[in-house]
Amino acid sequence: MGEAKALERAKNKVREIKRNIFVLYLAYKDPRVPWYAKLFTILVVAYAFSPIDLIPDFIPV
Repeated sequence: MGEAKALERAKNKVREIKRNIFVLYLAYKDPRVPWYAKLFTILVVAYAFSPIDLIPDFIPV
């Protein structure tokens, strides 16, 4: 029973991510959006898919 809930939560999270990516794509393509917002969109997407962690996570020792 717990596995079904976890799977459903994971599916919902994937749907949410797909929707957010689509919104970023639409904002990037819209001619009313200023160039600096489009640049920010590109940077957000590039950072999300980048294998390099520019902002390291804090790990307490």
